[in-house]
Amino acid sequence: MSEFDYDLYVIGAGSGGVRASRIAAGHGARVAICEDSRVGGTCVIRGCVPKKLMSYAAHFAEDIEDAAGFGWQIGETRFDWPRFLQRKNAEIDRLNQIYLKLLANSGVTLHEGQGRLLNAHTVEVAGRQYTAEKILIAVGGRPVKPEFPGHELSLTSDDIFYIETLPRRMVIIGGGYIAVEFAGIFNALGSEVHLLYRGEQILRGFDADVRRTLAREMAAKGVHIHLHAEVQAVEKKGEERVVHLNTGETLSVDTVLCATGRVPRTEGLGLDKAGVYVNEKGEIPVDHDSKTNVANIFAVGDVTGRIALTPVAIQEGHAFADTQFGNKPWCPSHENVPSAVFSQPPVASVGLTEGEAHTLHESLDIYLSEFRPLKHTLSGREEKTLMKLVVCRETDRVLGCHMVGPDAPEIMQGVAIAIQCGATKAQFDATVGIHPTAAEELVTMRTPARSGH
Repeated sequence: MSEFDYDLYVIGAGSGGVRASRIAAGHGARVAICEDSRVGGTCVIRGCVPKKLMSYAAHFAEDIEDAAGFGWQIGETRFDWPRFLQRKNAEIDRLNQIYLKLLANSGVTLHEGQGRLLNAHTVEVAGRQYTAEKILIAVGGRPVKPEFPGHELSLTSDDIFYIETLPRRMVIIGGGYIAVEFAGIFNALGSEVHLLYRGEQILRGFDADVRRTLAREMAAKGVHIHLHAEVQAVEKKGEERVVHLNTGETLSVDTVLCATGRVPRTEGLGLDKAGVYVNEKGEIPVDHDSKTNVANIFAVGDVTGRIALTPVAIQEGHAFADTQFGNKPWCPSHENVPSAVFSQPPVASVGLTEGEAHTLHESLDIYLSEFRPLKHTLSGREEKTLMKLVVCRETDRVLGCHMVGPDAPEIMQGVAIAIQCGATKAQFDATVGIHPTAAEELVTMRTPARSGH
């Protein structure tokens, strides 16, 4: 008989924690998991999934407009925000139930409440204590607000999914993927949107051509992008929120959304009592096996500060469970991880940006194409699609691929497989394109737009 209640105790029932617990239980481990919110985590409950549903809703605005160019006569339209919220919430409830069933069917015990470490082998949840041979921390992150007078008058990305009324005018603070996604969504749904970013261009960390192209297209769709803009204060006047900027300008809106990033939810976990090291950012550093500085305590997902993407957390959790309980050791790769931004239009990337590639390789060839998609020859829309390949001239290997335009995320998933396999530009060129599609441009770009050393 083991001296512990469980072989594995998982703190946090998001995507990474649920995957790890299920796989470990499948290997025969006695597993328990705790969660102080709804099972499913940020992505399912208050992140990727509801935001993607909002993105779908927003896209219908342009689809209806474009239909006229193809001969459709559509009468008066109206977007029903309460109806959408009802449908969206019902779907999140359904997914939550699926996650609960997945845990139960896998033989994982669920404890409701926040887990807190008392020592390296003991977790306290809702006043009860449980011991485990190994502990996995998978608590994810939470949104943060910048400090300015009146910040309490603003919402976070967690809040915005449940507002009862569609904003007429709104300010979104931030320039990362969360900010630009919500800017595109609410703009398309009919809100007047002002995006405030303190930097020189939105989407810091993405390829420069992607950033330029998306900013241009968002502005063309009606989003007011304010660069080098910082909020000095927000004050309430009646039902309005008056936003004061460093430029001296003021914006009167009814909703202020802070989308300025997320931080790990490491506070209140009792990590110090277990001796787990936490860095100055609140992250839990881990090794290639997701092990912390304490031999029996591990961490996966956003809390580690590696790559804050749900599929990455799932892969990390799976690798952890196989390695620790399945006698099948393997490590997840954090290279060439594809990502998407469900902006309007969407963005997708895999591999190195042009800037990153220049720091690692002496000579590059950059293939670049901007074109008006076939659909818009009849819709009349002037929107342009961008496709870009970053190629190492010495090896001919494709180091990165970047796209702005319709279906970019769907297209990029297939390209990511090729780049992960080390595909060369010659192999791209030898691939027959599917005509007529936007994706065929990836295998028909023959002449570099520029080369660099």
